[in-house]
Amino acid sequence: MPTLIDLRRRIRSVKNTQQITKAMKTVSAAKFKKAQRTVLECRPQWHSAPDGLARISRWVGVQAHPLFQVRAEKTIHVIVITSDKGLCGAFNSNLLLRTIEFVEDKARGARVRLILIGKKSARFFNKYPFAVDLAFVEKTDKLGSRELNDLARQVMRLYVFQETDAVYIAYNEFRSILAPRITISKLLPIMPDAGKIQAAEPDWEPQPAALIDALVPRYVEDQLGHAYFESLAAEQAARMLAMDNASKNAEELIGDLVLVLNKIRQAGITKELLEIITAVEALKK
Repeated sequence: MPTLIDLRRRIRSVKNTQQITKAMKTVSAAKFKKAQRTVLECRPQWHSAPDGLARISRWVGVQAHPLFQVRAEKTIHVIVITSDKGLCGAFNSNLLLRTIEFVEDKARGARVRLILIGKKSARFFNKYPFAVDLAFVEKTDKLGSRELNDLARQVMRLYVFQETDAVYIAYNEFRSILAPRITISKLLPIMPDAGKIQAAEPDWEPQPAALIDALVPRYVEDQLGHAYFESLAAEQAARMLAMDNASKNAEELIGDLVLVLNKIRQAGITKELLEIITAVEALKK
């Protein structure tokens, strides 16, 4: 049975841990609000852009831009977005398990190369034989538009120069605080959608070539930013929820330890009283 001093030390230790988890929850809540605001403001553009560009590609034809041209997948690149830090529940593990299933399935018919964002993905794929072309492992929660646009341009160059035949992106899409949605989508090539084509071709202003050359790079940059900011919001929501659960568990553990402490102290007091009464009765005799 633990002694009173051991229990008091344990209670103090759990209280210190609870203070840390509460502070981490507060920090995550502030970061989540900022990331959520970015996601909610930009989602209309992110979600409408694929349909719009697919419609344009049907009008101008796949020959209008190299990123419209579909090839057999002999080499593919997969961009994986995770976090640098843990303490966010199953945020990283669920995504990585789903991603490795997808990658191993693709590897049966194509050569797979990886672009990793986040320390968790870099450590996870260390034990697999897939080549890593690029890895961001420092302060990935603070990547700016310059870094993301540079990455988008690198990916576009790989596709234009036929060093890759398809680019996929795996990330956690923020749907609610309780659970993100694991998403693996194709970034390149840009696929036309026959079901969303109008009967009449529009009048182009400026000319189609100039319009396509301006829109396509911006589209790829926006979709990569979409995945990154969705993942960032989902990460902060997962960490906020995990820290809230940890604080509640610490509170319950403190209550259980205090109950055990009181029982042991009460048992000690009762034992001392019994010894005193026994001694008094012995002296009377």
